[in-house]
Amino acid sequence: MKHHNHRPDNASPPERNLPEGVRAIVAVGAGKGGVGKSTVAVNLAVALAREGLKVGLLDADIYGPNLPQMLGLQNYVPKVGADGKIEPAEGHGVRLMSMGLLLDPEAPVIWRGPLLHGVMNQFVKDVRWGELDVLIVDLPPGTGDVHLSLAQIVPMAGAVVVTTPQNIALLDVMKAAAMFRKLDVPIWGVVENMGDFVCPHCRKTSRVFSAGAAKKLAQKYGLPVLAEIPLDPAVCAAGEDGMPLCAAHPESAPAKALFALARQVAGRLEELKTKKSGG
Repeated sequence: MKHHNHRPDNASPPERNLPEGVRAIVAVGAGKGGVGKSTVAVNLAVALAREGLKVGLLDADIYGPNLPQMLGLQNYVPKVGADGKIEPAEGHGVRLMSMGLLLDPEAPVIWRGPLLHGVMNQFVKDVRWGELDVLIVDLPPGTGDVHLSLAQIVPMAGAVVVTTPQNIALLDVMKAAAMFRKLDVPIWGVVENMGDFVCPHCRKTSRVFSAGAAKKLAQKYGLPVLAEIPLDPAVCAAGEDGMPLCAAHPESAPAKALFALARQVAGRLEELKTKKSGG
């Protein structure tokens, strides 16, 4: 079903501009829910900030916005300046905008495509992001209206796809990868989350799922594995306490994997900067 506000095929594409002051947008996506995508997005943002970058985080998951809680910002009330721009929340060196800051957390959100497009437009254009090296966008799981809207509104420098080690999850990665390709967003690689299990008592690791699923994917489709993050109960506990793991336990194994991911993303951003300046 086509929404009435979609442009006809022969119309010239709308102008896609980065928000003022924002150097690049990087999307974090997943083919399905339950793979820890938001945890990766939050910790990637915090790790990049701790590496010295100016970072924003846009929670594009309209239906289940949980980033404010993960950053301990759920009580922030966004203020609107005289120019009509919304002030984002800020925590752990990251500027955040989320539907979770605008709605009663208990209220169900039942919205359709055209309305979502308006919200995405506002989150990108009407938030005072300030000077940012990167705006990380935490996309909803799967493929759909939000992804399409964002791709129509702003250019995205790259995408990181999150998966888990089970083979079934690979099918979902392929769906997500196909969607990003269709939207002309370069896929920078795959993050394999919840790999080896870290015992909370003895800190030894053991394998829960079959190994190397992301590596198989990388070989078959040429998608690099950017990080393999072990499954550690501390990751979830930290997020629930509003203190992301990269801030709470930067020396832990999952945080080290997330910092390694952040350094790779920072490297790609640096390459883009060099290309733009013609260096």
